[in-house]
Amino acid sequence: MAKLQDWATWALSPSISAIIVTLVISLTLPVLVHYYLYKRAVAKELPTFLLLGPSGSGKTSLVTLLSNGTASPTHISQAPQTVVCQLPSSTRTSEDKYRSENDTSSRNRPKFAILDTPGHGKLRHHAMSSLTSPGTIKGLLFVVDSAMVSSAAGLTEAAEYLYDILLLLQKRHTQGKTSKGPQGIPVLLVANKQDVFTSLPAVLVKSKLQEELGKVRSTRSKGLLDSGIGMEDEAGDEESNWLGEYGAKKFAFGQMQEHGVEVEVIGSSTSGEAEDAGGMHDCWSWFGANI
Repeated sequence: MAKLQDWATWALSPSISAIIVTLVISLTLPVLVHYYLYKRAVAKELPTFLLLGPSGSGKTSLVTLLSNGTASPTHISQAPQTVVCQLPSSTRTSEDKYRSENDTSSRNRPKFAILDTPGHGKLRHHAMSSLTSPGTIKGLLFVVDSAMVSSAAGLTEAAEYLYDILLLLQKRHTQGKTSKGPQGIPVLLVANKQDVFTSLPAVLVKSKLQEELGKVRSTRSKGLLDSGIGMEDEAGDEESNWLGEYGAKKFAFGQMQEHGVEVEVIGSSTSGEAEDAGGMHDCWSWFGANI
C-alpha cells in the first residue's frame, strides 16, 4: 500500500520523468484498447457465402436444409436473410486436406454464414451490392431449378442473371489487378430439384447454360456495336463487357479461370437429411474447401 502511495505521489509530481511516463501511458493505452476491441470484432466475423439465383429455384429450401439439417416449407424471399451453418464432422476443411484418413482425432468444424438473397428481378440489387463490397465473402452459390431450365424462358432468365454475376466478378478481378490481385471468389453452380421428374441432369444443365451464356454474350456485344455511342471507345467497351475469353465463338465456364473465377457444377435436391440429400456431400465438400 505504501509503495502504491509512493508511486501515485511520484506520478503526480512535476518531475520530467513522471510527465514523460504519464504522457506515454495516456497515448499508448487508447491504442492498445482499440486494437484489442478490433481483434475481438474480427474474430467474431464469420466467413460468408452468398446464395443467389432466379426466384423459385429453391435457394431458401437449400439454406434451410444446410442450417437445420432438414428441409421445411418455405416462401419466396422478399429480403436478404443470413443463417449460420456448421460443417459436418465428416467434411474436410482446407486445413484438413493433407490429413490422413487414419487420423481419428477430432476435426475442426468451423461455422460460417450464408447470405440468402431474393431472386426476383426487382430485388437482385441486394446480391449485386454484396458483390461490389465483398468483405468476408468466401464464395458464391448460384442455384437454378433443373426443371425450369428445360424451358426457353427459364433458361434465358437464369443465363442472363448468371451472366451479370459472372461479369461483375470478372470486372472486379480485372479492374482490381495489382501485384497480388484481388482474391478470387469461387462459384458453385447448383442444379437444384434433381428429384423432380422433369428435371435435367446437372451435366446437361451446365451444357445448356454455357450455350445460352454464349448467346447472351453475342446479343449484348451486338447491342453495344449497334448503339454507336462513343465509337472511339467502342472496342474497349466491348472487351470489358465480354464475358470469358474475348473473341471466342463459344462460351465455357473454364474461360473464367483466367479472371480468377473457378466455377463448379453439382446437382442437388432438398429432399431428405442435410448429409444424405442428393448432392449435399458435394456441397459440403465445396464449403469445406473454401473456408
